[in-house]
Amino acid sequence: MQHRWVFQPSADCELVESLSSSLNNLPHALTEALVTRGISTFEEAKDFFRPNLDHLHDPFLMKGMDTAADRIVEARDSGQKVMVYGDYDVDGTTSTALMVHFLKSIGITASFWIPHRIKNGYGLCNAGIDVAEERGAALIVALDCGITAVDEAAYAKEKGIDLVICDHHKPGDIIPDATAVLDPKQEDCTYPFDELSGCGVGFKLIQAVLSRLGEPAEEAFEYLDLVAISTASDIVPLEGENRILMREGIEKLRTTSRKGLRGLARVAKIDLEHVASRNILFGMGPRINAAGRLEDAGFAVELLLSESDASAYEMAQQLDESNTRRREMDRDVLKEALAKAERQLSNEQCHCLVVHDEEWHPGIVGIVASRLVERFYRPAIVLTTVNGEVKGSARSILGVNIYNAIKACSGLLSQFGGHDYAAGLSMQDGNVSLFRDQVNEAVASQITPELLVPVIEVDAPVSLNEIDKRFWAVLKQFAPFGPANTEPVFHAENLELSRAPMRMGRDGSHIKFWVRQRTNSRHVFEAVGFGMHDYFGMLQQSMKERIPLEMVFNLSENQWNGVRTLQLKARDLRLQKRTIRQ
Repeated sequence: MQHRWVFQPSADCELVESLSSSLNNLPHALTEALVTRGISTFEEAKDFFRPNLDHLHDPFLMKGMDTAADRIVEARDSGQKVMVYGDYDVDGTTSTALMVHFLKSIGITASFWIPHRIKNGYGLCNAGIDVAEERGAALIVALDCGITAVDEAAYAKEKGIDLVICDHHKPGDIIPDATAVLDPKQEDCTYPFDELSGCGVGFKLIQAVLSRLGEPAEEAFEYLDLVAISTASDIVPLEGENRILMREGIEKLRTTSRKGLRGLARVAKIDLEHVASRNILFGMGPRINAAGRLEDAGFAVELLLSESDASAYEMAQQLDESNTRRREMDRDVLKEALAKAERQLSNEQCHCLVVHDEEWHPGIVGIVASRLVERFYRPAIVLTTVNGEVKGSARSILGVNIYNAIKACSGLLSQFGGHDYAAGLSMQDGNVSLFRDQVNEAVASQITPELLVPVIEVDAPVSLNEIDKRFWAVLKQFAPFGPANTEPVFHAENLELSRAPMRMGRDGSHIKFWVRQRTNSRHVFEAVGFGMHDYFGMLQQSMKERIPLEMVFNLSENQWNGVRTLQLKARDLRLQKRTIRQ
């Protein structure tokens, strides 16, 4: 697929020199990568490389926090029962486990309830409030949902049940009338950071309650492993407070005593001592998610709360089996969705893919939407029908706010919510065709032909001769990686192959090749291109005709037979037509 290489504006030379010097002559490529992240001083670099829990914001800066913390303390002092209500995804289930464990630790009788994706749908619902009433709960703490639950909040009030909402999604025009609403995205909330995960908001509430109880703030840090899993899985920006929580959360996860997490790591074949954000995103997160996608998300909460190694491992195995079934369903549905999408794309005015099938499982439509975006690089909405109502998930591309596009069609929808690049929605069956037309128009108003070409953002140019053990040691400290702090992408040019390239994989879909700088060949690096078999002919041409290459890549470490070597992970390749970067 063609990519558009977007180079960061050239950093001020004096700034780069000054920062490099203050950091013990850090290589310029790494220094430029820091500058592109807004880092220009030694102190800022220190904070970036050494995130400190002391730099977390005061939880009481969040609107509603005083009331929320006081209400939980009141529940404890009065012996009231509390029901924790969470969403059915990774963020919601980790949030629920975090809050249930904490409430029980301070002496509250706490239970939890997670809506069933098919039976109850997304978010706070009356059925869950009825369960709280049956259990005799005086308070519901809703996590990762509730910010648009205006009617449901009114229903809880009718039942005489107090409600504390901890959410991080965009509020609607009306804020629910709850006992307290915690959501840093509220317009009149002055909390300094508004990109926490739902679990992150729950963590801030724990901090506030501990403060009210006069307990050490450090007690909240016990839950950072769960916060890290939610932060990585919910694809929130890894900057500001999230970077601190993620960095420290991964350290906590490496030594976690939480039996459910250790069981998950075991079935996913993850070495917790060396766990990274990618292991969470592609290993632990999907298995936790599998419970809510295909069955009952409450099972995942039970796993995270498990106090037995044996039962935790058994439950983790069940989730692993569910995840395998989910992947098989993904493949079947994706094949059908691709065919529908290709028919839509025959219309030149198709700016947003909207595909619908009554038989598709609602637990996998979000995954399929992501696959359509990867394949066709344009916004995609995948819909299915559940109990006569059409429900689905949307995913988008850089530069197109899918939430705003869906909001423009709100008159056709019974419910919607989400973020700039991911959203959920529901509507009556008869509205699909009209919705497809309207959302296509809404996306068309945002999109340009340039946006339909996938972007690779390049941090800095580099000579392969700069890359050594120190370079790699510093680069590793840029982690954890994720949105707003992606793996640095470097650009190298004037490259030549030192030996013939080869294909890899059972189907030959991957490539391996060896490159060096043409002007100085003292360093030869192995490079791999996953899924880049289409570039094999280009590599052969480069070698045969002695045409230099330019490449954008990430740097990684490969381990084989106990030997670790640096490896270039190619993102894109070109035959070089120029000798300097423009």
